[in-house]
Amino acid sequence: LIFHFRDLPVAVHFAMPAKWVYNFGAGEADGRAAMKNLLGGKGANLAEMAAIGMPVPPGFTVTTEVCTHFYDHDRSYPEELRAEVEEAVGLIESRVGAKFGD
Repeated sequence: LIFHFRDLPVAVHFAMPAKWVYNFGAGEADGRAAMKNLLGGKGANLAEMAAIGMPVPPGFTVTTEVCTHFYDHDRSYPEELRAEVEEAVGLIESRVGAKFGD
């Protein structure tokens, strides 16, 4: 994004999230409880429970940044989202030993 300040162009760069989807389950988690603003309360707590070894079924959380992106970009999803969701679904399938739709 470029805007002008005192007739000088100024570039502003916005950091994109490193990822849009965070996995949890099988004693592992990409997120933690401290990431509540990014993962939402439920997503952050599921990640924390999985990380400390509680029996949490495998799953994933789509970040709150996806919602922000959706409304900031004419109601479109981030390009990388589909691939990240497909990868997360594949991870769930491998953890439970079954395919969705079986």
